[in-house]
Amino acid sequence: MSALALSVLLSFVSAVAYAGGAIVQERVAVSSPGRVYAPLRRPGWWAAVGLNGLGGLLHVVALAYGPLSLVQPLGALTIVFALPMAALFVGRRACATAWRGAIMATVGLAGLLSLVGSADVQSLDNAQRVLVAVVSAGAVAALMVTARAAHRHPAVRSILLAVASGVAFGMASVFTKTVAVDWTDGVALSDVPTLAVIGVFAAAGLLLSQAAYRGGGLAAPLATLTVVNPVVAAAVGITMFGETFRYGTTGTLLALGCGVVAAGGLILLTTERLGDEVQAERTDEDVTVTAADRESLALEKLLAGLPRQSAEVPDTEVPDTVGDAIDLDERVVVPAPFLGSGATDGDDAPPGLPLRPFHDELYVPRALLDRHRDRHRDRVKS
Repeated sequence: MSALALSVLLSFVSAVAYAGGAIVQERVAVSSPGRVYAPLRRPGWWAAVGLNGLGGLLHVVALAYGPLSLVQPLGALTIVFALPMAALFVGRRACATAWRGAIMATVGLAGLLSLVGSADVQSLDNAQRVLVAVVSAGAVAALMVTARAAHRHPAVRSILLAVASGVAFGMASVFTKTVAVDWTDGVALSDVPTLAVIGVFAAAGLLLSQAAYRGGGLAAPLATLTVVNPVVAAAVGITMFGETFRYGTTGTLLALGCGVVAAGGLILLTTERLGDEVQAERTDEDVTVTAADRESLALEKLLAGLPRQSAEVPDTEVPDTVGDAIDLDERVVVPAPFLGSGATDGDDAPPGLPLRPFHDELYVPRALLDRHRDRHRDRVKS
């Protein structure tokens, strides 16, 4: 097998590993919503960490055997592999809108990365490293604060966290390239702070991606992360490493067009997720109103069917028939259940109170008597 074919194969396997890690992360986020960033006690989360680490290792090895212009665009296939894998293994099927958005994001990113040219190998000095680290950390922190403020909109919050994760992963790649350039002259103690920065950004990217999958689904956060990561790295490479787009002005215009296509795919995925969120909220509201107001609506219908008192009837007048209007604010005499002839005699009847169930007369119901007790009492008397 040639080096180029091996590089392509490793790139495909790396994309599959990244897609598998994203699917496991999303499932862990759904099953443990209370733990936002790091569900350390979940074995599935550690499996996702292992898959992401395997994908990163295979990506580095693929770069060792093949050119950057080929390996980087193939890494964008992660989102394309993730959708059918999610449908096959966990039964999460993506709609046509999600597929269109994912394909647009992948094609735009692949075209953009393929147009980025290489430059002479160079590194960042200490001042540039501090500046890049501080600016990137500030951007990640600002995105996290904004995402926290948008907690009522899970889709928007998820996209913001995915952007922050992509920035963190992209900066980890930038500092990894810097250390790789420095190591050509030998390992030095001055590289320890840079290694620490790489570890911090990589851990932040992993934790933020885990939080992005909670309430955001799979397609939108993964596509955002997949696009933002290499775009940030490419932007730093163009501004600080002297990298340029190929084919001059034409290549720059094509790169801008690819960026627009990728951004359109992300917007399509985001709006699709927002539409699902709004539809779910409407459904929940309908169910809540139906369950909460069923009794109130029934009472309103009952009251609406009752006749209202006319203005000609005085307040002190008591209606004589059932058809007359009744003032609901006044106390009226209502019939009580008739107890039968057995309730009109005996020692238990209150003296001096008529026990006739008629309108407009005082009626005091007595307690129900036990027939067996009455029969036993009669036998004793006899």
